[in-house]
Amino acid sequence: MIHPHKKEETHLHFVGIGGIGMSGIAKVFLNQGYPVTGSDQVETDTTKQLTQLGAKIFIGHNASHVKNAHVVIVSSAIKSNNPEVSEAKKLRIPVIRRAEMLAELMRGKTGIAIAGSHGKTTTTSMLATVLTHAGLDPTLVIGGKVDSFGGNAKLGQGQYVVAEADESDGSFLHLPATYGIITNIDNDHLDHFGSLSAIEDAFIEFVSHFPFYGLVAVCAEDVGVRRTLERMAKPITTYGLSPAYDYYATEITLKSMASRFLVHSQNAKNPIGSIELNVPGKHNILNALAIIAIADRLEISFSKIHAALLSFNGVKRRFEIRLQNEKNTIIDDYAHHPTEIAATLETARNFWTKSIITVFQPHRYTRTHICYDGFLSAFINTDVLIISDIYSAGEDPIEGINSEQLVKSIKRVASVNQKIIYGGDLENTRLKLLEELKTGDLVLCLGAGSVTQLTERLLKYV
Repeated sequence: MIHPHKKEETHLHFVGIGGIGMSGIAKVFLNQGYPVTGSDQVETDTTKQLTQLGAKIFIGHNASHVKNAHVVIVSSAIKSNNPEVSEAKKLRIPVIRRAEMLAELMRGKTGIAIAGSHGKTTTTSMLATVLTHAGLDPTLVIGGKVDSFGGNAKLGQGQYVVAEADESDGSFLHLPATYGIITNIDNDHLDHFGSLSAIEDAFIEFVSHFPFYGLVAVCAEDVGVRRTLERMAKPITTYGLSPAYDYYATEITLKSMASRFLVHSQNAKNPIGSIELNVPGKHNILNALAIIAIADRLEISFSKIHAALLSFNGVKRRFEIRLQNEKNTIIDDYAHHPTEIAATLETARNFWTKSIITVFQPHRYTRTHICYDGFLSAFINTDVLIISDIYSAGEDPIEGINSEQLVKSIKRVASVNQKIIYGGDLENTRLKLLEELKTGDLVLCLGAGSVTQLTERLLKYV
């Protein structure tokens, strides 16, 4: 499909090229010299950057866009009746999913795939930082923007390809990786899998694809991972906060935006050493343990691991501080699943003693429906909760599933000291937030949709 020696004759067309995952792969192939075109609904900073790199970007979808393509790549968000997809099939142009293109990048290299329901982007970025610091110059495809790498992707000259493995449509099973990480297994993407047991089966199959000489580091601290451990047949190593695991942490100290802990391995009589992180929360300690397990297997010295992790300052929209002054602090975060929201709010509550105001934009009607009960208990660590309208991501509404109803349901179980507010659209949500905001408040803007635009607007008024 991809001709490494005939790059100029292999025209790649990406439908939905503005997405964080699709744009990353497109950047790498652009940097390799392949002709790249792509389409998306709106022009963004991402599509502008791709244009600067040499891609031809179409705004809107039209059948004519694929006429010269040799292969058409689609994201999981693209429907089968998309005019470009339909035309490609009519012209017998191969139509493949994003993960299959990512697999092409891994061929002939040593692939490292980071999977899990939550925390993939941060963990992938951490590992990329360690390999880069060790001088291994990896190729990177990350599901978020990292300032130190100039974005979400980088073409390296080294042997390793580090990639985020998206399980949302099951296509992560296509990745020919040698090493891997599973951060957790949770009930996300039930619209595709149908049940939690089907999700667990997919992760078990993911592990089964690794070669016998490979290694998968799995977070045994996670209940979903523990449920599947006995069915994971390939070489795995466990990590967590208990001495029962292969890699574990003790003497944990949590600070507002940092942590410190001691690392142990069952292969070493004494502790391996101490790690300092400049990102907050126990979940990031677990992410770092996963990195240490894989880096140890790759024979990267602990001193290099320590220095790299100390230099890691996080990913865009992952507990990202957008404003910090004498009056308020504003944090922007991608959390949109109940488990992620609860972890984010717990991290905030561990260091913030004053009032916390959370703005949440639910993402997709299907997720809101499936995770509805989980949302009811996810916000216990906030003082004020303002819920905006659901970001549809192109989905049709589901009767009875809306933010107004979600607010009513949360009010029934909320603490008497909590204030739960329906925000409406983003502009009304911003106005209601400003009505509640007092000096000393921490503001958290959570969601995977357009809520980050509200953060941008807030910066002008706070």
